[in-house]
Amino acid sequence: MPRIHWAIAPRAWSRVKSVRPYHTDCAAVELWEIPYRIEGCFLRLASFFLTSIQRYLKPVERLTKMKYPRVLVLDDYAFTRRIHVMMLRRLGVTDILQATDVRQALRELEASGGVDIVLCDLAGRDLDHLEFLQQAARAGMVRAVALCGTLQPTVSRALERTALLVGLELLGVMSQPMQMRPLHRMIQQYRQRWGESKVEPEKSKQAPSAYDIRRGLVQGEFQAWYQPKLALREDTFTGVEALVRWVHPTRGLLLPRDFLAEMSAHNLIDEMFEQVLEQGLTFLSDVRRQNTNVEIAFNLHASQLASDDLADYIQGALKRHELPGSLLIFEVAESDLLDLDPKARDNLLRLRMLGCGLAIDDFGLGATSLQLLCHLPFSQIKLDKKFVNSLHQPFSKTMVTSTLALAQSLNMSLVIEGIGSKWVRDSLVQMGCEEGQGFFLGRPMYAKGLRNWLRERHQ
Repeated sequence: MPRIHWAIAPRAWSRVKSVRPYHTDCAAVELWEIPYRIEGCFLRLASFFLTSIQRYLKPVERLTKMKYPRVLVLDDYAFTRRIHVMMLRRLGVTDILQATDVRQALRELEASGGVDIVLCDLAGRDLDHLEFLQQAARAGMVRAVALCGTLQPTVSRALERTALLVGLELLGVMSQPMQMRPLHRMIQQYRQRWGESKVEPEKSKQAPSAYDIRRGLVQGEFQAWYQPKLALREDTFTGVEALVRWVHPTRGLLLPRDFLAEMSAHNLIDEMFEQVLEQGLTFLSDVRRQNTNVEIAFNLHASQLASDDLADYIQGALKRHELPGSLLIFEVAESDLLDLDPKARDNLLRLRMLGCGLAIDDFGLGATSLQLLCHLPFSQIKLDKKFVNSLHQPFSKTMVTSTLALAQSLNMSLVIEGIGSKWVRDSLVQMGCEEGQGFFLGRPMYAKGLRNWLRERHQ
């Protein structure tokens, strides 16, 4: 039998000589040993590659002093999974979970309480991985995903949109074999977006009863909180959006997601809206006495649009406070516009005739047609925050620029929601966006807090 010879340079041979076979005669190697010898050879070569790559790349900045996101590596091939883990550790990521299939991945997520990033390969796989990502995102156990493999551009764009719709951020798609530099860039991108915050599983809260909601309405526990809207380029105050908060005596501060479904099921939306509107108009009257003009936006539920007296009630409230309708904007979610009956259309038209503005909220998540946009009397579009969260992706940039062009062509204003960082704000300014809101610009606050916030800005 012929002898096996290694074709490796002398300097490299000292690094990998441990991978050569114990016997140079093929006849001396048992057949059952060959797969294990091959696997060991590849693992040692991979280790050699990762050790030597620093000589050819610019030094990766020292990030080991910072806390890193928790990463779940999902891959059914042990060899590639180990390579990915080794590369993550080279970048300083130490909180790493591993899974060979979807079931094990779900168990790991449930046991750990969630992860920040899932690193997986969708190319050539069945739909289990995609369904897993959707399920984990809806449960609040994953924030972002990084994909490996070669995908068609149309498939990549579709995956990006799917990630946005379920609330995931797609960090990018890396070709195989995965390289250190793109992975490092994705981790840095995630850290810039989320900072030091860790993913937290959503705590399940018991839905409030109808009795508890009615008691809260009687006691005045539902309060209007105000989130500022700013002109992005000038950094000037333009208005606020009124958001409802329930200051519960035993459960603390509750958000709409904690009670809105039950409130709608028991037909209590109108009563809550009347209280929030009254608080907003009272606040508006107070600040106008101080020579400050504030434009306030209120949210309208789909069930309210079918009310016979919606426009009449708002008109009466404006008269009581001696305020013009031009200071109010009413926001309707895009998903609520698909099945508008004649009464709802009539209410929208009457609100516009009062001088109030009308905004399409959460734009980009529904299926509004151009015909519907042209026929309804809306004056503003509010682009959903999910597109802003992944503004580094080409699809999201396209959504922003196309929505901006659409708004300009229809003579509507555009408000960008969810601005969470200076980089996002600056990017939107460069793209031509004029107005926005988000935690970076100002968090929702109670009336007194907003007055103090305005006073500090004037100073």
